[in-house]
Amino acid sequence: MITITEAELIRGTKTLLEDAALTIYPGHRVGLVGANGSGKSSLLSLILGQLSLDKGEINLPASWRIASVAQHAPALETPAIEYVIDGDVEYRQLEAELALAEQKNDGNAIATLHGKIDAIGGYQIRSRAGILLAGLGFNEDEQHRPVKSFSGGWRMRLNLAQALLCRSELLLLDEPTNHLDLDTMYWLEGWIKSYQGTLILISHDRDFIDGVVDEIVHVENHKLNYYKGNYSAFERIRAERMAQQQVAYDKQQKDRAHMQSFIDRFRSKASKAKQAQSRLKALERMTELLPSKADSQFYMEFKAPEALPNPLVTMEHVAVGYDDKQILSKVHLNLVPGARIGLLGRNGAGKSTLIKLLAEELTPMSGLYQPNPGLNIGYFAQHQIEFLRLDDTPLEHLSRLAPNSREQELRDFLGGFGFNGDMALSKVRPFSGGEKARLVLALLVWQRPNLLLLDEPTNHLDLEMRHALTMALQTFEGAMVIVSHDRHLLRLTCSDYYLVDKGEVNTFNGDLDDYHQWLLDAAKAANQVVSQAKADGAPIVDKKLQKRLEAELRQKLSPLKKKQTKLETEQEKASDRLAELEQMLADTSLYDADNKAKLTQVLTERTSLTQQLEESEMDWLELQEQIEQIEQETMQAS
Repeated sequence: MITITEAELIRGTKTLLEDAALTIYPGHRVGLVGANGSGKSSLLSLILGQLSLDKGEINLPASWRIASVAQHAPALETPAIEYVIDGDVEYRQLEAELALAEQKNDGNAIATLHGKIDAIGGYQIRSRAGILLAGLGFNEDEQHRPVKSFSGGWRMRLNLAQALLCRSELLLLDEPTNHLDLDTMYWLEGWIKSYQGTLILISHDRDFIDGVVDEIVHVENHKLNYYKGNYSAFERIRAERMAQQQVAYDKQQKDRAHMQSFIDRFRSKASKAKQAQSRLKALERMTELLPSKADSQFYMEFKAPEALPNPLVTMEHVAVGYDDKQILSKVHLNLVPGARIGLLGRNGAGKSTLIKLLAEELTPMSGLYQPNPGLNIGYFAQHQIEFLRLDDTPLEHLSRLAPNSREQELRDFLGGFGFNGDMALSKVRPFSGGEKARLVLALLVWQRPNLLLLDEPTNHLDLEMRHALTMALQTFEGAMVIVSHDRHLLRLTCSDYYLVDKGEVNTFNGDLDDYHQWLLDAAKAANQVVSQAKADGAPIVDKKLQKRLEAELRQKLSPLKKKQTKLETEQEKASDRLAELEQMLADTSLYDADNKAKLTQVLTERTSLTQQLEESEMDWLELQEQIEQIEQETMQAS
């Protein structure tokens, strides 16, 4: 088991843990939750041995093998399936030893090594790697493509596959769903449920946490607070404790006020001085209780739109796509105030294409597309973050939208999105991805749209902000169309689902559980078709057409991939240097008074490199979006 006792952990000037204790038993599944910056990821680093406690002890069985997801995926020529197998270091070592034994024609060594490989399941490793990759969305051809050909998000899936392939007694997962779509999340949830070892999970997706863990550890006030049950049970228990704590706190405050009043009135009187002094000491000894507070620091509310024309958008027989390539056809969709639509469909089916059509980023190829003159669109997508002015503050961004509003009103509004005090007056450039996403949401909400289009709005948002967004959407009066892998958000905000599949958009008669079953049935049917085609000896693809399309694709993608390669080289250098800086910051001697100048220098360089890396990754993602669109067009053509 894992035991942590009297733990103290300090990073820079911030205390993360203080006199903290925790026990995790073998085979248990633990969800690690807490506010951003509370120390969740640092706790995983402690378990991995990447950090050391400033005080206290952490112990885990020496024989345990630990699997975790690497946070960086290098641009390698290695085929995806081989990269995943590389994660099993023991297998690769035995494989190398076997090759050497065969070169030497050492029969005894060859026999011994074959036995060892068989004992660790080495002869099934390619099959297991293929199953993992298929579950994570890689088709058979993609499994043999080089790692460098995939986007950052898909490379993170490869890292996840590496971790899942490893034989381990302890699995550490830090936000494994960040780069997954809804379909893949269903698969991953099923895989984790079958995992036999001990699991520690950090996630901002409450439905995912609920589905796979049976214990919660809440990092709060520098402590590791244990709760039995899943995340929903944790919320209920904690709410009850907070209510009890509030009663105790209110009573304590009354007692303190009464005692302080006595002290203030009588401490100068000789006859009462002794009693006053006694009560002063009692007041000092009184245990300080923290007041209960709302779990979230965020609050957002959609004000009523200035107008609610009906219908907002009318579509009949609409076709839409990119350039001359049609992606969707025969789209019939009338959006009226109060419509709350969730778009379902596999990756690449055209959900984002439909959102872009509604956002007026794409023009219909044919059919009737009639927006109401009073339409006011609020559109959130990850690329919207790129339009923020990095050297401006949140207040300056909002002031441009509301030049006649009082500054205090604007600051109060921004405070609901977590931009309190000096943060509202800070430049956007060093903000994290989640903070930038919150700012884009704030700007969107302020404009009082009557049609809300949300394409994966919860990426980079923590549990508290997701909760605030979900609550706000429930009272939104306009029409709403959402693409999201967050099932909790979809379940609580959508009244209708539409399925985007095979170039069409149709009403889906069912809930998210029915959609999960639809995915399973569709995958089963596809496998039967392929198996039958192979049995009949029929060609599954037109090889001549495929070769021609591949040649055209390479020609189109070449300049974009060259730019990506350059960015990847820059990112790799920046990541390596950041790792060096983190190692320096882990050295407690750096925080001595004599090293103040060096500490400042290291922190400044880390901030600068983090900004550069984030900007480079945004450029890379923009290029990747262009690449994936070209690939999608080619796939449709085939």
